[in-house]
Amino acid sequence: MESIVSVHDVMPETWQNVQYIIQYLLLCQVTHMTLLVVPGKNWKSEHVNQLRQYSDCGIELAGHGWSHQVGEYGGLYHRLHALLLSRHSAEHLALTSAEIASLISRCHGWFFDQALPEPKLYVAPAWAMGSITRTKLATLPFRYYEYLTGIYDSHSNRFLRLPVLGYQADHFLRVPALWSANILSHLSVHFTRSMVRIAIHPGDLGLKLANGIDRDLRRTTRFLAYQRIGES
Repeated sequence: MESIVSVHDVMPETWQNVQYIIQYLLLCQVTHMTLLVVPGKNWKSEHVNQLRQYSDCGIELAGHGWSHQVGEYGGLYHRLHALLLSRHSAEHLALTSAEIASLISRCHGWFFDQALPEPKLYVAPAWAMGSITRTKLATLPFRYYEYLTGIYDSHSNRFLRLPVLGYQADHFLRVPALWSANILSHLSVHFTRSMVRIAIHPGDLGLKLANGIDRDLRRTTRFLAYQRIGES
């Protein structure tokens, strides 16, 4: 299968785990990977310099929210989403469309301020894009916007449905839920011959579905970059 590999929640607080995952992926001969960077954290110069070195080595950088932390909840749906899926990370769900647009633009601007390469991809924390429309997203700086169900290319105004494999089984209820969801994603890949997204979070290598990461990387015959989506 063809896979797009991403490492989520890249921030100073997860730095040690992220570096371990990158080394693990390189040992697994993953030729393309993307780091989802959370800008609104206490970044030190050594962190930013390392991001720059990763980019120079061909590792793609992407925007991933701003704080990755909810300031306040946006209603019952947001509270249920936090309980079942996102914990406290889905910051978009508490914001208006205009506030989400401002957050996305601020995220993009951080890379420029740090003299890092311009990112093409934006992934909302927990893939929860919130109330902003794709029409509005098309006016913002990023080209690609990733949802749980796929990726929106704002240049071509096209949405590509892509299955995703996840392993963040940090609660006993998440183990059967993710295991079942991953089976459905594998079936989708088998019958549609589509690409698949492999989404790895900082603590995943120590959780109950860690063997699935190794298995899915070994099943991959070709690793792709997100830019490949615009060519498909």
